[in-house]
Amino acid sequence: MLKVLILLQLAVLTAYDDLRAARRDERGSVTTEHVLWAVAVIAIVGIVVAAVTTYVKTQAGNIK
Repeated sequence: MLKVLILLQLAVLTAYDDLRAARRDERGSVTTEHVLWAVAVIAIVGIVVAAVTTYVKTQAGNIK
């Protein structure tokens, strides 16, 4: 059982070191930032469109 735990710990630490090394490399960070901003803008626009659509449908229902 101890051997399994040691192997598991080594695997996790190796993966952690690989992730840390990958984070130091900042290539593509600008692209990632642009994608995140684009997703945020699309989400905000979607919320605004949904709110306006709901308002217009509600007001249209009040017309006699």
